[in-house]
Amino acid sequence: MTDAQEILELRRELNQANYEYYVKDDPTMSDYDYDHKLRRLEELEGAHPELVTPDSPTQRVGGKALESFQQVTHRVPLESLQDVFDFDELRAFDQRVRGVEPNVAYSVEPKVDGLSVALEYQDGQFVRGATRGDGLVGEDVTENLKTVKSIPLSVPDVPGTLIVRGEVYMPKKVFHALNEEREKRGEALFANPRNAAAGSLRQLDPKIAAQRRLDIAVFNIQWAENEEFHSHTEGLNYLASKGFKVIPHVICSTIEEAVEQVSAIGEGRENYPFDIDGAVIKVDDLAQRQTLGSTAKFPRWAAAYKYPPEVKPSRLTDIVIQVGRTGVLTPKAVLEPVRLAGTTVTNATLHNQDFITEKDIRIGDTVLVRKAGEIIPEVLSVVMDKRPADAVPYRFPQVCPECGAPVARDEDGAHIRCTGAECPAQLLRNLAHFASRDAMDIEGLGIAVVENLVKAGLVKTPGDLYFLHEEDVAELERMGKKSAQNLLSAIEKSKSQDLSRLLFAFGIRQVGQKAGKILAQRFGSLDNLQAATAEELTQVDDIGAITAQSIVDWFASPQSQHLIARLKEAGVNMQAEQKGEDQRFAGKTFVLTGTLDRFTRAEATKMIEDRGGKAAGSVSKKTTYVVAGEAAGSKLRKAQELGVPVLTQEEFLALME
Repeated sequence: MTDAQEILELRRELNQANYEYYVKDDPTMSDYDYDHKLRRLEELEGAHPELVTPDSPTQRVGGKALESFQQVTHRVPLESLQDVFDFDELRAFDQRVRGVEPNVAYSVEPKVDGLSVALEYQDGQFVRGATRGDGLVGEDVTENLKTVKSIPLSVPDVPGTLIVRGEVYMPKKVFHALNEEREKRGEALFANPRNAAAGSLRQLDPKIAAQRRLDIAVFNIQWAENEEFHSHTEGLNYLASKGFKVIPHVICSTIEEAVEQVSAIGEGRENYPFDIDGAVIKVDDLAQRQTLGSTAKFPRWAAAYKYPPEVKPSRLTDIVIQVGRTGVLTPKAVLEPVRLAGTTVTNATLHNQDFITEKDIRIGDTVLVRKAGEIIPEVLSVVMDKRPADAVPYRFPQVCPECGAPVARDEDGAHIRCTGAECPAQLLRNLAHFASRDAMDIEGLGIAVVENLVKAGLVKTPGDLYFLHEEDVAELERMGKKSAQNLLSAIEKSKSQDLSRLLFAFGIRQVGQKAGKILAQRFGSLDNLQAATAEELTQVDDIGAITAQSIVDWFASPQSQHLIARLKEAGVNMQAEQKGEDQRFAGKTFVLTGTLDRFTRAEATKMIEDRGGKAAGSVSKKTTYVVAGEAAGSKLRKAQELGVPVLTQEEFLALME
């Protein structure tokens, strides 16, 4: 078999495997075989770039990042639907339809809560994908849509132009896994799958979109050159035969059948892989749709039934405090079981202490509960006339329920956090932060390895990293002897990091990279810093009263003292790097602004700090120099107003020399 023949065969096998896995939900090829075949195809295409085609499975991984999205004018407008909110409104819609077309059948479909897109094919090849936008003009997100594996990159036997419409969504199980990963990294969580899908599809870097594992449900043919269809059902069957993943639908001959189907969809919503916010009712016959036409805003032949959020009473039997991976204490209501939106609810979020106080929620209360966005149960209000006589106002604990360390309220007052340096609830995040590039910079200690170490019971605090044994690490999943050796070498290397990095790695509230550098230079050693009073700390530039108290409280914690002792035992450096002899810019402040092409901001900051200076983010009368690159804006204008000397990049480099 020639390379060209092997490429064609591998593409056929992989495309078929994608179709069976992502469209039919009936995989026939193992992940192991798929990965090996894909790698072989990549090797062959690398050797024969002239044989790469747009529909190759290798083109789904995400291309080059874009600078912006181009606008697309839709050939056929992507209309929105008129909403109805109860069955009487749905029956009124039916009366209007039957006033024009007495004998109609309806297609009833779940309304996927995602992002509407149009997919365009020319002679069977996927050439463009666009968001709905305002219905007339959307954005070109072709490269991101190529990463959605249920979208065929080529369609057999389709001459001319084919445009289909679908709803891109993030599967519920992917959404929950993604939020778990974001929580481990201390990142903001997505509110719901729809927001997650929209944010993923509008990523300028397709590789990020590819990681989000989006899916699609195709629900309409917008344009089909050289093809003629008589009904919506016929069109969906045609799309399914061409490899598209189409929306499930049921044909109903009366409005009462449609009402029953809408109710059934609502009751069974938890069984769908996607979130739904309603059901769509459409006239099935396309000629009848033509007769019915559209208003200026909506087609007259379709309606979207929006499910009302169910609100039901339940007794709140307890309030449990959960400690998240970022240390935030979150109260959870424990409820007597209640059926909501097709599922049995036994817990609901209470957000924070302020939420509980504002609504005066007490243990023993009867509360009204609903599902917010059909995802997360929440407490709406208290049924006051059912309050028990012995119910008392609820107050948060003063110490962490996981580790006993004191808790502290954030500056903005939104969250209450555990301050423990070795809190088990925060272990994954604390370890990942400790090992991160700007902290101790332990190469190879990513979140997956951290999880394996914790799961195996090998690490319970960051200090334990320095007492790992090669044979234990080698037995972990996906490690082996060589990987274990590399990891332990990286951990050993991190012992010599500067004190400023260690201070940042501790994760002390209010102490970031900049504060870590300032404190390390001012006190010289961890022992000196640990002995400093809050008053002494506030004498240091950029260290305010709140930060100073956070530092004092952190060092006073028994958990922190145990961590420091463990690190000292391991031989981790606790001294600040000695300043070089060149301190010509001591006491001088630089501000960098504009586009810098001779050096990065990090490189410039290091040059300044190595010579005793300080890099600041804003211009004031105390600023010594402003270094201005291309397109410098307000900072440059302020420097000119204040008479602060402005340096070009070349003048800055000369000054450094």
